[in-house]
Parts: sequence; C-alpha cells; structure tokens
Amino acid sequence: MRPLRNNLADSAMPGRAAAALGLSAIGGDLEPVLQRGLDEVEELLRASVASDFEFVGEASRHLVEAGGKRFRPLLTLLAAQLGDSSAPGVVPAAVVVELTHLATLYHDDVMDEADVRRGAPSANSRWDNSVAILTGDFLFARASDLLADLGPEAVRIQARTFERLVTGQIRETVGPAPDADPVEHYMSVLTDKTGSLVATAARFGAMFAGVPDPIRTGLTSYGEAVGIAFQISDDLLDIASEQGTSGKAPGTDLREGIATLPILLARAGRDPAEARLRELLSGPVTDRDCHAEALAALRTSDAMARARSMLTGYVDRAKLTLDPLPAGPVRDALASLCDVMLKRTA
Repeated sequence: MRPLRNNLADSAMPGRAAAALGLSAIGGDLEPVLQRGLDEVEELLRASVASDFEFVGEASRHLVEAGGKRFRPLLTLLAAQLGDSSAPGVVPAAVVVELTHLATLYHDDVMDEADVRRGAPSANSRWDNSVAILTGDFLFARASDLLADLGPEAVRIQARTFERLVTGQIRETVGPAPDADPVEHYMSVLTDKTGSLVATAARFGAMFAGVPDPIRTGLTSYGEAVGIAFQISDDLLDIASEQGTSGKAPGTDLREGIATLPILLARAGRDPAEARLRELLSGPVTDRDCHAEALAALRTSDAMARARSMLTGYVDRAKLTLDPLPAGPVRDALASLCDVMLKRTA
C-alpha cells in the first residue's frame, strides 16, 4: 500500500476538510480554501433547513446538528478547485447533495427501524415514523428549491440521481431474484444507492466550476467508484474493527441481520473448513455466543480476503479515473483518499 503523499502531511494538525476526507492533513493552500468553502456550505445548509414552523425547523435541524463529516459537499468543493471554485453555483450544489443525503438518512432509519443515528436518537425514535418520513420529504423539497436556481441540466442530473437512489433502495428491500447472484445484486445496489450520489457530488463541483469535460467525466467516475469503495470498507470495518474503533460495536450488521458483502461471500463459499460459519450465517445471529463465534470465524475467513480484494479493485478503478487530472494537491488528495479506504480496514 502506498503511503500518503508528502504534501498532504505537511500540516501539524488536520483541519475539518482533512478530517472529512479521512486524511491526516491537506497541505499547501488547499486546506484553508476548503475550510472557507465548508463554512459557506454549513451556513447555507442551516438556512435551508430553517422553517417558519418551529417543530418543522427542529425536526429538520436534527441530523444537521448531530454532525457528520460533510464528505459529499467537500468532494464537490474539492472537484471545483480544478476550475473556478468561486463560481456562484458551487456552494448551492454542495448543499443540494448534502440535503439529499440527509433526507435519505431520515427515510433509511424508518425502514431499518434504527434507534440511533450519528450518536443521537434517530428522528423516528425521538418522534415517530411519520415525522421522520415527512422531514425527509421536506429536505428533498428544499434541495429542489436550490436546484431550481441552478438550471435545467442540474435538475435533470439530480432527478436521475434520485431515481438511482430510489431504485437501489427498492432493490435492496425486495432482495435478489431467485436466480440472481446475491453478491452481484448487492454490488449493483451499492452502485445505485451509494455510488450515484457521491458521483453527482463530484460532477456538480466540476460542472459549476467550469472544469473541462474529460476531467469532469473522470471526477464523476471517481466519485462513483469511491462511494462504492467506502461502503465496502464500512462492511469490512464492521467485522474487523475492535471495540470502539469504528464508532459502533463490532459485528453490529451481523447482529442486526444485515447481509453485508463479507457475509454474502461467506454464505456463497464452498470451503468445507468454513461449513460451520455458513451454518451460523444461515439464520439470525442474535445469540451472544453464536455471534461471537461467527464474528471470529468471519475475521479469518476467505470471504474477508475476497471482500478486501474487491475493495482493492474499486480503489484501483478510482485511481485510474484520476489520470486526466492535472498534477497537484487536488489530485494528490483524491488519490490519498483511495489509500485511506484500504488503510482503515487493514
């Protein structure tokens, strides 16, 4: 694995931009520029969730105030650095992708019956499912309001992105067809549900900054590949992490019956030595002893090795998309983010 580029490790302390990218620091003049952009994004984001009705405003601010790395808007700002980063549409476009992401979280928590989101009670547990669903709809409406000022091309891109998000969610909910490969189905769901919005975040930044088409295309492809890689790395981290290092208890997905990539790969395995693991994964793994046994077996399984190999494949794919980009701190930051995907699950 390649170390982080030297110019990304010059600063003694990481800023919020570097933290959102998962890097130790962003060197040179790029970090303060991104910091100022994030401040503008945060200001417009909070203004966008405000409402004349106190309860609507409170519910809409709930996840904004719970925090988050603002990874998607930061990717928009970073892509814009390859063009006119001060162009008037860049910050609103970054807010659009974050509002869209936040809205999906409200809806996801209802579907998953989640109690906690970002360390705070989820909206559906604090209030109820109806409030959470309607608040997500409110945020989608606010995103659409901002889009109306960004032109028909942006509206069309957002509409198609939203179609992919919803299609991915529906396909995840319904599950694979009887004759479909569960792993292939899972990866296609990730591409639509996760990769599409990250791709649009990068595309918007490049588009509104006037970045030339070949570079814009590369950044869009980069966003989709990195979005998928990030989810795979999360799947691996849920199994491989020690207590507390991933922000949640190890094996949470396993305990909650969420079939992540390593679990699907393990179920499809044929190694006789892992027959007991397949038996454990054939049903709910809620018993404490069975959960501990399954988690330990997964950590040393061929499925984890195969999942890491797939992660490496998407990381390599993301790096290849950076070839058209000019050399410099933006390209270095994007390349180093790929390395972080691998390092966090090593």
